[in-house]
Amino acid sequence: MIDIKILRADPERVKTNCAVRGVTNVDVDDLVGKDQEFLALTREVENMRARRNQLSKECKDNPEAREQVKKLKASLGDKESRMSALKTAIDEALAWLPNFLDESVPGGNSEEDNFEFKAWGEQPIFDFDAKDHQELGDILGVIDTQRGAKVAQSGFFFWKGRGAELASALFFWCQRELIKRGFTLFFTPCVAKERTLFGTGYLPFFADQTYKLEGEDLALIGTSEQSLVGYHTDEILNAEQLPLCYAAFTPCFRTEAGSYGKETRGIFRVHQFHKVEQIVFCAPEESPKYHDICQENEEYLMQQLGIPYRVVKVCVGDMGAPGYKKYDIEAWFPGYGSFREVTSNTNLTDFQSRRLGIRYAADGGRKEFVHTISATAVTDRVVCAIMENFQQADGAVVVPEVLRPYTGFDRIEP
Repeated sequence: MIDIKILRADPERVKTNCAVRGVTNVDVDDLVGKDQEFLALTREVENMRARRNQLSKECKDNPEAREQVKKLKASLGDKESRMSALKTAIDEALAWLPNFLDESVPGGNSEEDNFEFKAWGEQPIFDFDAKDHQELGDILGVIDTQRGAKVAQSGFFFWKGRGAELASALFFWCQRELIKRGFTLFFTPCVAKERTLFGTGYLPFFADQTYKLEGEDLALIGTSEQSLVGYHTDEILNAEQLPLCYAAFTPCFRTEAGSYGKETRGIFRVHQFHKVEQIVFCAPEESPKYHDICQENEEYLMQQLGIPYRVVKVCVGDMGAPGYKKYDIEAWFPGYGSFREVTSNTNLTDFQSRRLGIRYAADGGRKEFVHTISATAVTDRVVCAIMENFQQADGAVVVPEVLRPYTGFDRIEP
């Protein structure tokens, strides 16, 4: 949520941001008008309440004062009702206003317009036709989408046997690496309240991606970002403790609504996946620094695994409304013959903390909103990238050296 003071001081900036980000369901001029009416009513009501309180002291000996108090109460009731209606309308409109953008965010309408600015690693050259992870999964017996659909529905899957061991090794190794880098590890709930989803910016913007639990104020989390950022809701953090760097491994659940027509072969786009997430709470002036640190962590992990990748700056049309600046890492997938997104890293500035009331005690005792960074470390997609990049002619997969102490084997054989 943006600071309403910006709306009041510079509505044209808000209108321009909405236009750039394609927001058409908020009439900024109407919102400004409602806010001005609300502020005027607030001042009027405060004056009327003060007058009523003053007259109430005179009621015992002054019948005229009693009559004035009755009239004030009736008028106050009408004005307070109008204020309540205005407040609801203002809050609903504010909820749809997107975050502002860093000036370096490239223009564009979709992921095709993201800007590549860095690449690492050599793409493997095979003397055989490269297979994608689904083909390799079938050969090795390590991915089972058919039984995933039988047990749940299409879009769910099983990691099996040494595939499950490889995935487990990746997630455990990643968590150990982040702990070495100063992150506190969590096991979080896999459900969250509506306020938490709203506060982290997933509602109302991504309501169609959420699995709601019937009859409960709960939904399955789409990422541990939701549970980790929500951890400090309505708290005032100690400035001396910042930054707070958290990590968690969780299953993640998304409906993938709107994915029709996108590449869905294999387990690249599914309803349940697994992820290690990085979350940082920091002072506003530090968020660019920690955005970069999270990016360094992501790239370090990919380099240790030996997976070729490129980094793109995400364009305005491909960035979610809460984001201020975002990087994606796209790994090379030889079975597909292209780069595909495996991690993302977003500076959300104070968008989430304003919604959730997460502040810190700044210099002079001032309470200011923290900034938050949300950055993927690894997901199942990285396991898929390992399989495709380290495949052998017979369908075997060589395990990256850093994972072998955790798997206990260096190859997965057909």
